[in-house]
Amino acid sequence: MAVATTTAQRRPRFNLGKVERRNLRWGLIFISPWLIGFLVFGVLPIVYTFYLSLTRYSGLRDAVFIGISNYTRLAADPLFWKASTVTLNYTLLAVPIGVVVAMLLAMAMNQKVREVTIYRAIFYLPSILPVFAISFVFVVFLNPGYGLVNWLLSSVGLPSPNWLGDPHYTVLALVLIAQLGAGQWALVFLAGLRGIPTELYESAEIDGAGAFRKFLSITLPLMTPVILYDIIIGLSFGLQVFTSAFILTGGGTRGAAGPDNSLLTYVYFIYKQ
Repeated sequence: MAVATTTAQRRPRFNLGKVERRNLRWGLIFISPWLIGFLVFGVLPIVYTFYLSLTRYSGLRDAVFIGISNYTRLAADPLFWKASTVTLNYTLLAVPIGVVVAMLLAMAMNQKVREVTIYRAIFYLPSILPVFAISFVFVVFLNPGYGLVNWLLSSVGLPSPNWLGDPHYTVLALVLIAQLGAGQWALVFLAGLRGIPTELYESAEIDGAGAFRKFLSITLPLMTPVILYDIIIGLSFGLQVFTSAFILTGGGTRGAAGPDNSLLTYVYFIYKQ
């Protein structure tokens, strides 16, 4: 009986030449400041914060290890789930709407008209204003009695909701405030639009494609990386919303974060603890 023997083939060892080793060494040296900074200011604080979450620590006394008791108490707190729901609802509304608004502004700023530079400045200026200042202005704009928003709605025959008094509309008020920062992302989208070769649009026009068809077949696919970047950054900001919610509720002077805690975002919940 013949016994079949197999010999494992050794993988060829990847040998770097002298130049490659030198380039690798210098590459590691050049990225080492960033790597050290990432570990010290990024990874280490996360690990230390997770450790503190497993302890009872007031900042004045030594930390006492208590296991997952903090997480158990957090999961049993209904306000935590309320804050998580409000934050998630806000993010799911603000981010997609913000992407659409920024794209529309970018396409408007990309038009070849004489006054386009003025339009760019007008669209961009609100995004450089402090969030707390915009929020104070919106407290007046959204006033159900004399606010500008309800006046515009009533002038066209639409209902005038109580934006800050009805829990069904408070999150929408946050979303409206967030759209004033769309001008900043519109400039990012504008840079992406300027990077699309005009020959593609000219070829599409020769083939009889209309504006909507060119947007779906050319603009949207080539803008996907920029849109994805905007979505990721938008999610990061959306999950950390605090200032506008804090001001719209008057700083929580009445105890609750808006009617039925409808403006209690996750960061707001942490602030109140």
